[in-house]
Amino acid sequence: MGAVLKAVPGELIEAPLPSSYRSAILLLPRGLVLAELSHLSPRVAVRWAFRSGRFRELVLLVLAALIGCLSGGVVTLMSWITSQAHHLLYQLDGHMRLSEQDHLASPWLALVPLIGGLVIAGLNAVFRHTFTRPPVDPIEANALYGGRMSVGESLYVALQTMVSSGFGASVGLEAGYTQASSGLASRVATALKLRRPDVRMLVGCAAAGAIAAAFSAPITGAFYGFELIIGTYTVALVAPVLAAALAASLTAGWLGAVQTPILIGAVPPMTALELAPYLALGVLGGLAAVGVMQLVSGVERLFRVCRCPAWARPAIAGAAIGGLALISPHVLSSGHGALHVDLAAFGGWPALLMLFGLKMLASALSLGGGFRGGLFFASLYLGALLGKAYALMAAAAGLSPLLAPTVSAVVGMASIAVGVVGGPMTMSFLVLETTHDFAITGAVLVASIMSAVVVRETFGYSFSTWRLHLRGETIRSAHDVGWIRNLTVARMMRADIRTAAANQSLETFRKTFPLGSTQRVILVGDQDAYAGIVLVADAYQPGTDADAQADISSLARHRDSLLLPSMTADAAARVFRSAQSEELAVVESLHTRKVVGLLTEQHLLRRYAEELDRARRDLTGGAA
Repeated sequence: MGAVLKAVPGELIEAPLPSSYRSAILLLPRGLVLAELSHLSPRVAVRWAFRSGRFRELVLLVLAALIGCLSGGVVTLMSWITSQAHHLLYQLDGHMRLSEQDHLASPWLALVPLIGGLVIAGLNAVFRHTFTRPPVDPIEANALYGGRMSVGESLYVALQTMVSSGFGASVGLEAGYTQASSGLASRVATALKLRRPDVRMLVGCAAAGAIAAAFSAPITGAFYGFELIIGTYTVALVAPVLAAALAASLTAGWLGAVQTPILIGAVPPMTALELAPYLALGVLGGLAAVGVMQLVSGVERLFRVCRCPAWARPAIAGAAIGGLALISPHVLSSGHGALHVDLAAFGGWPALLMLFGLKMLASALSLGGGFRGGLFFASLYLGALLGKAYALMAAAAGLSPLLAPTVSAVVGMASIAVGVVGGPMTMSFLVLETTHDFAITGAVLVASIMSAVVVRETFGYSFSTWRLHLRGETIRSAHDVGWIRNLTVARMMRADIRTAAANQSLETFRKTFPLGSTQRVILVGDQDAYAGIVLVADAYQPGTDADAQADISSLARHRDSLLLPSMTADAAARVFRSAQSEELAVVESLHTRKVVGLLTEQHLLRRYAEELDRARRDLTGGAA
């Protein structure tokens, strides 16, 4: 017996255990008392709960919270390792952060990013046969693969991110946080053999927890999971995603992770007229975000045009970053320390714009040169520089003398980050949660909306989806479209087809296929090559008796319209529309044209509607 469950008397129903257990469990519709589950492993117990439908939401909530704790631990460990690397490599004192230095302790330290580039090149050489494809990130995994990610790839990305940031490359750790956390969550979910929507949800919970832990901002983390990783917001997802974000934030705080609050002081409520200048700041932030993304791609193209070997690119980029660090160490790493320094500094707008250009160039060199990381915090820092310079320029020109530089810096953070990272609500809540000042809500939302519209209309992608676009993918979000790609012609076609030789006579065809025996017959030539489709009714039309000895191929339709087994439902539907046919043959390849099946448009549309309805029910938590 796998387990014994005792219950108070009542109506009983039966639910089978997993196949490894040959017994059954007696369940009560309500008031079930589990007296003995000691023989069930946690993995089997979870799988039983999902398969039986009992306590499914409760189990999901507990799993999400545990995944959040895991994410908090990942963030704490990665941030601690990177911080130790900064102190060791750059000879930092006390609790000083790398990017808050006024100058490097020694000019020789400018060579550290170059050494980091060589380490990245070495890692790529060592693992080039182990990881032969670009790693699947959480957005791509949830959009195309049902949340399935490789743990090995994810941990390798996390290692590269820590090396890149630890040696001073101008990248953030947030991409590594979300990659490692989501990869581990995906492995847990697949080990438990959860359904596709549940795997996607736990991947989103892990990413939400990683961002919440990094910034001590649970609401921000939750919206990051909704907007960027899961791709949508539904009531069924609220509890697990929020639980994961809160658990991760509390775990990271308990473990002593270094988090990033932003203090700006009291801000009075703003009138509608006072919000007007932030519309322009939002537009500038959106354009700057597009410029950052294009500059990264431009650096990559420059390396390709120069035919620079792939192994040398990180070293060259590291040398350039070291040179920029001699001008200002604020360009190093993600910029957490520099953000606080520059928010409190009293420099003029020319110095801020110069630092903005240096940081943008350093980030583009880092990512375009082969370092691993993201632009999450870098975009916040760039936005702060742009926003503060905007306020100082407006005051100098006499256009808006009451525009507070610090408030403009915070609003600028949201405007560029929305364009680069995506997710207007995510970045808006990040600013609000980290500043602890909701008086600037209106200004932040105004700038975020304008930035999102500008980027959407002029560019169309966030940085994450733009990188996928450069690899040939067409997705623009993590919304689940993988089921469409999985619904191929091979899964929908009929293999029990009726065929006839294309050179047989009409009379022979009639003897073989009497009227009413079948609706259609596929004609084949030499080596079963496709030669068209004949409707049986056409062979019995009045006036065809005079041509009884003619080849049946004269009645063939759609000789050049055919399908391939690998075609998706969408591609097949376009072929049907072009051919204006209700049925088409499926051939092995365009080279051999060997017939392997038949697909009707009616069956295609029915299967598509069924899959669409199932996806909708999964999205809404099983609601009808």
